[in-house]
This record gives sequence, structure tokens and C-alpha cells, in this order.
Amino acid sequence: MHADQVDVTAETVAALIQEQFPRWGRRAIRRLPSTGTVNAIFRVGDDLAARFPLRLADPGEALAVLEREARASAELAQVSRFPVPQPVALGKPGADYPMPWSVQTWLPGTVAFDADPSGSEAFAVDLADFIAALRAAGTRGRRFDGDNRGGVLARHDDWMGTCFEESEGLLDVPRLRRLWSGFRELPRTSADVMSHGDLIPGNVLVAGGRLSGVLDTGGFGPADPALDLVSAWHLLLPGPRDVLRRTLGCDDLEWERGKAWAFEQAMGLVWYYAESNPTMSALGRRTLDRILESSV
Repeated sequence: MHADQVDVTAETVAALIQEQFPRWGRRAIRRLPSTGTVNAIFRVGDDLAARFPLRLADPGEALAVLEREARASAELAQVSRFPVPQPVALGKPGADYPMPWSVQTWLPGTVAFDADPSGSEAFAVDLADFIAALRAAGTRGRRFDGDNRGGVLARHDDWMGTCFEESEGLLDVPRLRRLWSGFRELPRTSADVMSHGDLIPGNVLVAGGRLSGVLDTGGFGPADPALDLVSAWHLLLPGPRDVLRRTLGCDDLEWERGKAWAFEQAMGLVWYYAESNPTMSALGRRTLDRILESSV
């Protein structure tokens, strides 16, 4: 999926575990098929998952990221009534893998790509409850300090320009440019709240049309209150989407900003993963279609 991607095999993972965590050395190692774009995931026995960053990075910088993600995941687990992975250990470079890696608890369930909850109002209520619990946790004085989604919409102009250029022939770029010209001007009036940051189908577990768990919690941190509303467009059809909005009590501005963040994310998915990850590319198209339908 990435030009700087590092390949990881089950044999390499087994060697790393045997060397660094011999207490798990007899466990079966299975690579999981995944639409994920950041980590390769391997199941370790029945109750653990090992996560290996896909893109080559300086080991020291990569370790700092993994340590920060572990702290964030542990903090989120304290406020969520829905199951989330718990950090267990951090591994070191070794064998044929040049970077640190992480181990966390395994969560059973089916991701929303495979168990589509988009028509479930009960799921929408669960999702709203999850988002509300994160918001209520309090930032403890922290503020958004990243370059990714969650800060100032207009600062993504350069990236969006790239997306529009790369999407020529794939999407109705003139119409999408017009949408962005409005989205980027939406003012920010609310203080940061705690946010998951990436509520897409691959990070949400579903059982019986209800939310049964949330994955990829290492991005938990302060951000625009509208950021987690990307889930309304990535995960829900209009009826349940309205349920999510009413349950959270979103005003017009916050709702439109959530749509804008979903738009920014979806625009990057379509072209970047068109060949390397068709599922993610299709997610981007579906989200853009939902946004366009709501913007008529």
C-alpha cells in the first residue's frame, strides 16, 4: 500500500516473540486479513494481537509513537463502557523487522466492514454513547497539537489540492472542489474534547447490530468536537445518522464540521488506495456519496 512499506511474515513474528517474549513462544501465530493501512496485525494465541507498523520510520521515533499510543489506549479504556484493546507489551527491533512493535489484548467480534450496522438505530445510539463518554473524560488542559485531522480545516488545503488532482478521472472533482471551498470556511467555536480520531468501519466491532467494541484506540486525544462525527458518514445511513445527531445534541455548525472532516478523509482514501486497498478506496467513495446526497 505504501512505497516505504516493510513486509512482515508470520515466521518473523514467531522469531521475535520467541526471542523477546518466550512465555508466548508456543502460541500459534496467524496473520489477520485486514483493511488496515498503518499496521500488520498478527493474532498470538487466542487472547493477544501483535501490531507491526507498516511504514519504515526511525526506531526511536517509532518507539515514542508506540509508547504514546499505549498510554492513550490505557486512558481510553478507563472511560469506555465498550470493550477496547488493552496494551500489554512493546517489542524491540530484531530478526528481519527493523522497528519496535506492540502487543495488546485481542477483542472478539466482526468489524463493521463485514457486519454492516449502517441501518441500525440501536448501533447509532451505542456510537453516540461511546463518543459522549470520550467527550466527558476531559482534556486535563491538553490541546490538539497534531498535523492530522482535528485542528483547523483550512490547513488541509495543500493536501486537498493533491487529492483533487489525483482524483481527476475518478470523481466529479469540480463539484467536490466547490464543497471543500465551503467546508474550509466553517468556523471553529468549541474547545477541544477527547476524541477517538478514526471511527471508520475497520475500527468498529459489531454484534447483533450493536456496537461490541472499538479498535485502534492509540489516537485518543484532544481534538475538534466534530472529529468523531466522521462516523456519521462512514458508518450510518440517514435515519440512524439522525439518531446519532439527536443523541449527541449536535448543532448545525458542529454537524457540518463533522461532515467536513469525513470529506477530507474520504477524498484521500479513493485515489491513494484505488489499487492497493480497494476496500478502503470504496469506503471513501461511499462516504463521499453520502455527503453529496446530503448536500443537494
